[in-house]
Amino acid sequence: MLMLQQSLKTTFGFDEFRTGQEQTITQLLNGDSSLAIFPTGAGKSLCYQLAAINLPHLTLVVSPLLALMKDQLAFLHTKGIAAASIDSTLSFEESQQINRDVRSGKIKILMVSVERFKNERFRQFIEAIAISMLVVDEAHCISEWGHNFRPDYLKLPRYRQELNIPLVLLLTATATKQVKQDMANKFAITDEHIVQTGFYRSNLDLSVLPVAEKEKNQTLVDLIRQHQGCGIIYVTLQHSAEKVADFLQQQGIAAKAYHAGFKDDVRKQIQQDFMQGKTPIIVATIAFGMGIDKANIRFVIHYDLPKSIENYSQEIGRAGRDKANAACFTLANLDGIHTVENFVYADTPERASIDYVLQNIRNEMQNGEWELQVLNLSNASNIKQLPLKTLLVQLELLGVIDAKFSYFADFKFKFVTPKAQIIRAFNAERNEFLAQVFNCAKMKKIWGEPDFDLMYARHQASRKRIIAALEYLAEQQHIVLETKKATEVFSVNMVALENANLVDMLFHYFFDKEQAEIERITKLVAFFQSEHCLTQQLSQYFDDQRAPKNCGHCSVCRGQVAILPYSSNHQTVSAETIALAIKQLQQHFSTLKSPVGRPTDILSTDTICRFLSGMSVPLFTRAKVRQLSYFGVCQYMRYSEIKAQVIPLV
Repeated sequence: MLMLQQSLKTTFGFDEFRTGQEQTITQLLNGDSSLAIFPTGAGKSLCYQLAAINLPHLTLVVSPLLALMKDQLAFLHTKGIAAASIDSTLSFEESQQINRDVRSGKIKILMVSVERFKNERFRQFIEAIAISMLVVDEAHCISEWGHNFRPDYLKLPRYRQELNIPLVLLLTATATKQVKQDMANKFAITDEHIVQTGFYRSNLDLSVLPVAEKEKNQTLVDLIRQHQGCGIIYVTLQHSAEKVADFLQQQGIAAKAYHAGFKDDVRKQIQQDFMQGKTPIIVATIAFGMGIDKANIRFVIHYDLPKSIENYSQEIGRAGRDKANAACFTLANLDGIHTVENFVYADTPERASIDYVLQNIRNEMQNGEWELQVLNLSNASNIKQLPLKTLLVQLELLGVIDAKFSYFADFKFKFVTPKAQIIRAFNAERNEFLAQVFNCAKMKKIWGEPDFDLMYARHQASRKRIIAALEYLAEQQHIVLETKKATEVFSVNMVALENANLVDMLFHYFFDKEQAEIERITKLVAFFQSEHCLTQQLSQYFDDQRAPKNCGHCSVCRGQVAILPYSSNHQTVSAETIALAIKQLQQHFSTLKSPVGRPTDILSTDTICRFLSGMSVPLFTRAKVRQLSYFGVCQYMRYSEIKAQVIPLV
């Protein structure tokens, strides 16, 4: 206990632990895997950071966002803790230096995205490293019932087993009772090792303001002028962020837009200016905020409805981390409901698309193995990449396919050290092997491609050994090694694949998921229109029974129960207009020189509805559908209303 207090003071400069931190760290150092559920800004990260410096080997942290990793790394470096991340922003030299530092034990904490585990080169590297603890940040992503479910997170329990990692720490701020149990079960964490601190925050004042769309801008300006200091304004769409920021600037308010469409360096600068107080107000999509640890945010305003209660909770949680009072406003009407719902409907694969993937497995399988490149299959099947990854994980869970490994279809290298000099640097057996690799390679002017098939035919050399040799040469800076076209390899269970109910099972899985997401939106609207204390309801939603029945600092407690209006004047689009739009879409596909995607059933009811509502799906991108005049003609209608209009016409 004394050792932990000393570490806390000498390394981090804190005099005492926050609630839940000491219990979590003590459990970990006693060898007990743990789940820590703390409110946003309550010090979750310290639990793994302090534990890591007291564990013998590497702590491997899986984080969903690069920005979150970078913020935590910057903090660790200020405390003199050797930490690094392996990510796509690193130069070749930086990446190799980190590999060397991890191998030597110099680095105590390594941060990666979950997708990094699919990387053949990373897997070979990390398998040789002794790891004390696996940390899963934003661990609700591992639950299919969580609001930010990431299919690749489902594989983390398997990766943990394969890498023989003895200890796991799951961290999240937002977990309902169902999600909490789901996370714990996946890593065999017992109830006594779940540490959940109170969700209630007495310094946050919550207000739901029913505001017609045309009055939003003026209401926004009034709120900002009433509340001094830094703030975040959340919007749903990228173009809204720019539009609202421009309007605020015209009103003499120093605000900047932030969204994922900006280049990395622009986003980085905007975030830095906000953190340093140069830009007091950010108008942002949800791309902004994960890992933002700015203590003095005085207000958070939802200009548009958030995606879910979980998202709302995370986003308001960025306010008032210094424990001083902060205000959270939602400018609410029902006009934007169709936008939030359409994000859900656009992600649900059609039955024919699911069937296409299963046929692809049958047709492309060789020697019991199936290979795919996600982007190509996404385009061919007309399933967006994220739901396609979810489909593949479901096929794994049903025992239809089993992930064997992934590799890069394309490897290329160029010499930094002359070839002859490299070969001379090794003993006889190794220099002969390297000479064979170089002799079999297809060399162009500067770059060469290793020929794995030729090496196996002539010398029975395995792909794994060749890659290991090239990796080593790259690490020693004798060559530069580049890879692309990530290819996943699965073994196939033919009996399970031929299950007559398989398409139905998968389709119903996605349909149920779609309905659960729509229900999540319904709960969000009900929450904003509730007659009961908002703060207490929020706490109960996340399985915290300790909040007061009436907080006294929300709009409901002040007697202002919200009834959300439909303020929009957008009329339902007529059947005649919809018929013209369908005809335009059909004619467009009939004039394409070559079939795009599946030749049959390409214009299903759902495809037509997605065209009318202006959704983005792979088929529309390839067929250049967005340029058609009727694309998105029903964009202000709810999907269910559009479908009701389309069904009689097709």
